[in-house]
Amino acid sequence: MTSSAEVRSSAEQRTALLADIAEATTALLHTAARLDDPALRAPSLLPGWTRGHVLTHLARNADGGTRLLTGGREYPSPAARAAAIEAGSTRPAAEQLHDLRTSADRFAAACHARPHTAWDTMLTWTTGRQRPAWRTLPARLSEVHLHHTDLDAGYRPHDWPAGFVTTQLATVVSAFAGRPGVPGLRLHATDTGRTYRLGGPGTPRAVTGPQAALLAWLTGRSDGTELAPDLPALPFLY
Repeated sequence: MTSSAEVRSSAEQRTALLADIAEATTALLHTAARLDDPALRAPSLLPGWTRGHVLTHLARNADGGTRLLTGGREYPSPAARAAAIEAGSTRPAAEQLHDLRTSADRFAAACHARPHTAWDTMLTWTTGRQRPAWRTLPARLSEVHLHHTDLDAGYRPHDWPAGFVTTQLATVVSAFAGRPGVPGLRLHATDTGRTYRLGGPGTPRAVTGPQAALLAWLTGRSDGTELAPDLPALPFLY
């Protein structure tokens, strides 16, 4: 069920998110421009995916968001999404970069063209879940930052903006709620003082460190060795 708080947004929030997406996209494009054909064929940090897979996924994700915002379906199906990523992953670097840039431009144009009164309209994602249109903005921002890191080309979790990390950390912790197999944890971000609780009843294990390190571990972008040794395994979320 979607809470009433989730279906409301403000123009100020959307403007800030659009600015954050633009900044994150510029950084992503700068990294992508340095990758030649052999570099794109090299493995990314995502198992089974090359850097070419990651860039193609980001381009198709932008187009999926554009379709959602303009009255279409995000993807025809999960299988079609996977096939499009696989088919585009081996393209030359110049073609990949052009696709990444133009798909991001289309998404930005769709965002700026959307009437202010339409951002709280409920849309249906490929999963069948309904969310307000404004949720495409933090979703896109998360995709750009996390998958930029997955390129393994110099952009690291400590490069994520602090505001993004704070918001995303709370989102990820909420996403773990109710999932089976999540151990009891008490997360403490040393740089913000915020504390988060995961898992079931009982005495939780304390995990302490900078918020970016916590987010990197929770999203599978780090093994957590900078937080504590022998941390428990977590279900993969992103």
